[in-house]
Amino acid sequence: MNGQHREKIKPGMVVSIVLKQDQRSGKLTEGVVKDLLTKSPFHPHGIKVRLEDGQVGRVKSANQTG
Repeated sequence: MNGQHREKIKPGMVVSIVLKQDQRSGKLTEGVVKDLLTKSPFHPHGIKVRLEDGQVGRVKSANQTG
């Protein structure tokens, strides 16, 4: 599942995000969502989230079982 739709991402889900400094390389970071930072229902580059460890990035994929 891609991370472009806000209603599909919930706190506690395991997601893969791209951090700001990794946008060029596309390196993914995995973690658990703490907060959703994007207010709009859709974002073409992925919904911005804060992980439980404090890292912030845009969701590229999400684990639907989360």
